[in-house]
Amino acid sequence: MTVENETITRIEQDGKEYILIGTAHVSKHSAEQVQEVIEAEQPDAVCVELDQQRYESVVKGNQWKDMDIFQVIKQKKASLLLMNLAISSFQKRMAKQFGIQSGQEMIQGIESAENVGAELVLADRNIQVTFSRIWRGIGLKGKLLLLTQVFGGVFSRETISEEDLEKMKSQDAIDSVLNEFTEAFPKLKKPLIDERDQYLAQKIKQAPGKRIVAVLGAAHVPGIQKEMKNDQDLNKLNQLPPKSKAPKVIAWSIPIIILAIIISTFLMNPEAGKQQIISWLVWNGGFSALGTAIAFGHPLAILTALVAAPITSLNPLIAAGWFAGFVQALVKRPYVSDFDNLSEDVFTVKGFWRNKVTRILLIVVLANLGSTLGTFIGGIDVIRLFFNNF
Repeated sequence: MTVENETITRIEQDGKEYILIGTAHVSKHSAEQVQEVIEAEQPDAVCVELDQQRYESVVKGNQWKDMDIFQVIKQKKASLLLMNLAISSFQKRMAKQFGIQSGQEMIQGIESAENVGAELVLADRNIQVTFSRIWRGIGLKGKLLLLTQVFGGVFSRETISEEDLEKMKSQDAIDSVLNEFTEAFPKLKKPLIDERDQYLAQKIKQAPGKRIVAVLGAAHVPGIQKEMKNDQDLNKLNQLPPKSKAPKVIAWSIPIIILAIIISTFLMNPEAGKQQIISWLVWNGGFSALGTAIAFGHPLAILTALVAAPITSLNPLIAAGWFAGFVQALVKRPYVSDFDNLSEDVFTVKGFWRNKVTRILLIVVLANLGSTLGTFIGGIDVIRLFFNNF
């Protein structure tokens, strides 16, 4: 193995030659370097750090126009889509700062592969598999920390110089960042970095031909260098971890316990039972309606959350945010222009609230969060009233 410079690594193994290009996803220099290397090396195959879903997203700049907001809510993907938009907004804002299209180095890799007649290999693991393995493996505390970090970084106004961006592609700098990352999120690094290093390395090794160029985020290059020596089971890396039964048990236990306590209280003291019902309605409906209002929901959507939350909280199969989101989508249906402006509006907090598409997603998420908080506080108050009358 030879390292030609801080961003290009050449590996000879099993009669094949691999040229790894470590890039920054919003660097103009990275895109130019990808073109230069592919044209100079004339490889048999070019591997890019994309899966099929992200490849289509990169190739089709207008993919948002095909989105059905009602299906997003129905399929329970509002939170995931909102998080995806938040992450992409951070990358796009940096790309806009440097006057380059986000993921330009991957686009260049695709174009250059076609120009030199090389076979294109989509080498990354499916993004949904990666997200699922992350989400199911980091626990409640990890989820809260991750969401805080993601949205905190997205809405930060801090800028970065292109000089700093180029330094970030240094393998020494990457190792340092990953060490800090591991300490902050030890369970997050494995599915997000380590497993993808293994997956990418195996796909690169399986690429056809004798000379292969791989266009990769710089963070993956050190790990891929190590993993190239090992054989990986791609089927195992693609498996979704089994869902824990605990959340489902807890989700059904809470409403059963709440209903049992209210019925017991009614039998002892009907007046106290009525107070419990009122408390449940006020806390649950109130917080869900507040979440909808914070998202600037239509009055009918706020009213829907107010009425639905106390009922949906007793049934884990449905959620108040879905109903509020559906109503918002009906009375404030997004226009084609909202989908057209989506990629620009996600640059700012104001844009997230202004765009009708992201406002619906915010209503779904915040109404559900409000209902969850209301369930917790309302449940405590129901228990308090029960013991006061025991």
